[in-house]
Amino acid sequence: MNLSKSKYTLGVTCEKKLWLTCYKNEVAEDTANEAVFENGNIVGDLARSLFGNYILIKFDDKFENMIIDTNKELSKKDNIICEASFSYDGNFCSVDILKKDIDGVEIYEVKSSTEIKDIYIHDISYQTWVLKKCGLNVKKSYLVYVNNKYTKNGDFDIKSYFNIEDVTNKLDVENIEKKVNELKQVINSKEEPNNDLSISCHKPYPCPFFKYCTRNLPSPNVFDIGWNTKFTKKIEMYRRGNITFEEVLDKETINDKALLQVKSYLNNFSPTINKEKIKSLLNSFRYPLYFLDFESFQEVIPTINGTKPYQQICFQYSLHYYLEKNGELYHKEFLSEDYNGNPMFGLCKRLCEDIPKDSCILVYNQAFEKTRLTEMANLFPELSEHLLNIRDNIIDLEVPFSSQDYYVKEMKGRSSIKVVLPALFPNDPNLDYHNLEQVHKGDEASSAFLSLKNLNKEEQEKLRFNMLKYCKLDTYAMVKIYEKLLEVIK
Repeated sequence: MNLSKSKYTLGVTCEKKLWLTCYKNEVAEDTANEAVFENGNIVGDLARSLFGNYILIKFDDKFENMIIDTNKELSKKDNIICEASFSYDGNFCSVDILKKDIDGVEIYEVKSSTEIKDIYIHDISYQTWVLKKCGLNVKKSYLVYVNNKYTKNGDFDIKSYFNIEDVTNKLDVENIEKKVNELKQVINSKEEPNNDLSISCHKPYPCPFFKYCTRNLPSPNVFDIGWNTKFTKKIEMYRRGNITFEEVLDKETINDKALLQVKSYLNNFSPTINKEKIKSLLNSFRYPLYFLDFESFQEVIPTINGTKPYQQICFQYSLHYYLEKNGELYHKEFLSEDYNGNPMFGLCKRLCEDIPKDSCILVYNQAFEKTRLTEMANLFPELSEHLLNIRDNIIDLEVPFSSQDYYVKEMKGRSSIKVVLPALFPNDPNLDYHNLEQVHKGDEASSAFLSLKNLNKEEQEKLRFNMLKYCKLDTYAMVKIYEKLLEVIK
């Protein structure tokens, strides 16, 4: 079996991950984010135009044809070749952008990330090594990545959208051959490597084989600890032999919040409830009382003036509300029909109509809604005052759970609404996201909105109905949590 640049970078992070990918991929979990792959394709296609006209080497499962086509183009005058393909001693790579001139070539590796990661250096080092072994004079190697400070203003500016960084002096080409030979031994071996767990299980990306590699560990174990305990910390404890909850507790090497999680599980604690803190929070609420939740999508290439790469674009909200204490519960909602333009203006206009100034607004995890409101206020000056007023009157309903003023062991060290809700209301079918159709979580709502423009009317109506139902459950869940908080302080 031969190496490609994708296999090489897998092996650099973990030899076992490479071997499992080649021989036991059926045990992998689906940790892939389709949006990430799609963004990579979008950015890669866009970058081809960075230097003007180019030749694209057509993809072929038979890589030999790609190599033949590349050699034909290399024999011509100075040009730009995209997906130029090379092989040396069974080591294959395709270069995103290859600039050829009279005295050599330059490599441009394109990433949809907004920062340079170490794994990218390994990637381009491998490509540089292959090309040099094929007899090319590689003058420079560059990483092309997204400039997260770029703001669209009028016509799209491809030069400003990308950062291009010379990484030639950061490459480790001299040691590639040794590593290549080691990895070839791995993938041509019938025996699974016995690599132990390490930080590579989580970085640079979560490993799809993590569940497989931890299958023999007791449950729960150190990797089940929540409360923002870093993976590096968990690996340190694992390496010291602090694996079970009992061992973690015995060594007392975790923070106070994680300690409560562990003790609650081991001792089957009753719910931890700080009534005074919860009462203080509830006393800060006032009527009318609104429960707000946004849905949004991201654009890797911004199409809306005033927005940046990967900025969240709100297209939907749900709003439950009480006009008075012990009053009737009302509901309003908005789902944009602007599938090709800017859904945010219509959303903001309706939101300002639905929420009067100086109202009390509850959200779950306030950073998201506050940031979106700030961004939209900057985009729409005529609505800015009202939007900022909404933002400044937000109260975070997650606080009693993230602070552990309310904690039950079923939360398993986490405070997201998708965890808290079933912990507080187990086996309630009306609060179970799994019982919804088509849309069950935020990324599915994002994908659903982006797909609406490609559906016929009947399909649109069905999907919109299920999108509204999903978002409505998010705010209804907040209402139920609010009621539970009222109940526990009685």
